[in-house]
Formats: sequence, structure tokens, C-alpha cells
Amino acid sequence: MPPGRRAVPGAAAHGFSVGRRAADAGERHGPYAVHVTTDPATTPPGAGPPPADVPLWNIANVLTMVRIVLVPVFAYLMLQGTPSTRMWAAVVFAIAAATDKLDGSLARSRGLVTDFGKLADPIADKALVITALVLLSADGSLPWWVTVVIIVRELGITVLRFFMVRRAVMAASKGGKLKTTLQVAFILLLLVPWASALPTGVADVINVITEVLVLVTVAVTVITGLDYVVQAIRIARAGPSARADAGRPGAEPGAERPGAEPGAERPGAEPGR
Repeated sequence: MPPGRRAVPGAAAHGFSVGRRAADAGERHGPYAVHVTTDPATTPPGAGPPPADVPLWNIANVLTMVRIVLVPVFAYLMLQGTPSTRMWAAVVFAIAAATDKLDGSLARSRGLVTDFGKLADPIADKALVITALVLLSADGSLPWWVTVVIIVRELGITVLRFFMVRRAVMAASKGGKLKTTLQVAFILLLLVPWASALPTGVADVINVITEVLVLVTVAVTVITGLDYVVQAIRIARAGPSARADAGRPGAEPGAERPGAEPGAERPGAEPGR
């Protein structure tokens, strides 16, 4: 180093390079130009500019709140017990279920991830599905054992993932999206009063299809739940290094936030953002 020149302390450690020309600008900035390298391979994980603040009241969170508000509206319509109000209940349920998909897509594409969304989204999802299942069983449209199995699975896996989050991030079940789609489908089929809207023969065929769909949904719900249990057992038996590896990017593709359903899927939730 020429006399009178001082080295830049810690420059190499922070990804700085020294030279006569700034490589990224292609122009002279003095005899010893300094520039920041942007090579992803040399950038430590998590480094980079801090994310911009995301407003709490963004479109994704508003849609989540709309879904929460629609739950009591849906329940009120169901409790009226008439074919017309039941049809409106089906419409409300369909709208609420659609917002689950929409707010997740917006959160991912526009970077609208917030802690509120991560908490509220799975609450809204489960409140809607559980309310529908209980009311359908209460009016005799759905066997109680189906409702109990699904509710125990949903709440049990949510609690399990929250307990396991300190050890490792549990990968999303591959059948999670299918499970959610099947649940919404059979609930909608049970909500619509087919007997009052279609000829008897057609309504009977739809009822048979619905019964088969319910059984398939229960099977997928149980299988995906067991998948989470197996993951939890493996993580519990693994050493500290294996647990750390489980939460690293690439170690478990599709890992998601605890409590969120994989489909709904937002960055961060089995349905929070």
C-alpha cells in the first residue's frame, strides 16, 4: 500500500471491494474507488436493505377482515332455516372462501405481509369452516362424526405447529391445498337446497356425489394431519443441527408459517400472510 494511504477497516468483511475503477459503474471515482458488491453468492442470508413498512390497512388485510365479518352473517342466514336464506348462506360462504384465495395472492404479489395478517388469516379460515360444519351437523345435513374429525384435525395441527415452531419450520403438507379445496366444495354442495331447486332425480345424484366427496375429504384431512404428526416426531427425535437445517431455505420446500393452511397460503400462513 502506498505511504500515506489507509486501508478501509472491515471493508472486505462487509462485501466491499477496492480498485481503481468502480466495476459496477464503469467510471473513475479516484485512485481507490469503493463499491458495494451485489453478488447474491457473496451476500449473507438475510442481508440486504430492510423491507419497506407495510401499512396495516392494506387490501389483503381488509379482505381478511371481510371474511371474518361474513362469518356471523353466514351463521345468521343458516339459522333462519328457509330454502331462500340457505341459498344466500351458500352465496356468502362462496364469497368468503374466495377472499381467502384472493387475499393470499395479493399479499404474495404485492409484498403486503403483516403480523396482523399472519394471525388473522388462519383465524378467519378456521372460523368460517368450523361454523359451517357445526351448523350443517346441527340441521342434520352432515354427520357429527365428520365435523368432529375435521375440527379435531384442524385445531390439533394448528396447536402442534405452534409448539414445534421453536424447533423447526414444519413443511407444508403436499395435500393441504387439496384438503382445503375438498372441504369448501362439499360444504357448498351441502349448503345449496338442491331438492327445492332441481328435479328429484338430479338432486338425488348430487346428494350421492356429495356423500362420496365428504368421505374423500375426511380421508385426505386425516392423511394430511398424520403427515404433520410424522414430521413433528422426526423433528423431535432429530439433533439440534438437523432441527436447524429443517428451517433453512431449500431444506423443506414449501415450508410455511405455523397455523396456516397450505393453500390459502400466504408468505410467512395454513391460510397467514
